[in-house]
Amino acid sequence: MLLSFASSASPTSPMATSLSTINGSASQFSPAKLKQIKNHKPKYQSPQSYMLAQAQESHSLPSKSTITPHQVSRRASLSFSMALLLHQLHIEPSRADEGNGLWLTGPLPVPTVTNKIANEETGTRSFLRNGIYIANIGPQGSAFRLKHYAFDLLALGDMLGQETMSYFRKYLCMKSTVMYYDFDKVISTASDEQKQPLTDLANRLFDNVEKIEEAVKRQNNTMMQSCYADTVPILQEVMARMA
Repeated sequence: MLLSFASSASPTSPMATSLSTINGSASQFSPAKLKQIKNHKPKYQSPQSYMLAQAQESHSLPSKSTITPHQVSRRASLSFSMALLLHQLHIEPSRADEGNGLWLTGPLPVPTVTNKIANEETGTRSFLRNGIYIANIGPQGSAFRLKHYAFDLLALGDMLGQETMSYFRKYLCMKSTVMYYDFDKVISTASDEQKQPLTDLANRLFDNVEKIEEAVKRQNNTMMQSCYADTVPILQEVMARMA
């Protein structure tokens, strides 16, 4: 059946053309040709060697034989000159005055207060912490920050408990330290009739904060909750005054 079908196909028919194409392609892969392909070794043993050869051909990477001693000495001279210049540029700023305003040459400066908001007995506040960066955002910015930090301390009531005392104290002292210096700025720029009321408000707040911190030190949960409850209306007053 197959033989008769193949013989009936004319030489010019599509079937005959396809068969001749297949036979021609198959003849290209003779045993000698297959053996030659099998024994063929690639020109480049690795992708790295191929990439290196391509780079050398395109003159983007000169070979070792093209680098002359004159080029080496010239590159060394340029490198030495550049290193010397950079060294001088780094040395000169370090010899400038410390008050250049570009960087700190020591620890963070401790702000000072000019109003009577410190504890009269100790001359300071027990909750103050050093090493806290307080951005100078002006009197209006300080009032805005006081309002939001008072709100944060109101939310601190959720952390009241024996297991969270250490976290409670860290958060309380950090926020109160910033509020202490912000209050001083706000009082300093307030009108004469507002200075004393703001000073009294600050002292009432910070007196209570010291009581809360003392209760935390003693790990007296009952005393801590009582002092915090007394501080809540003061924090609400701070938010109202700074609105």
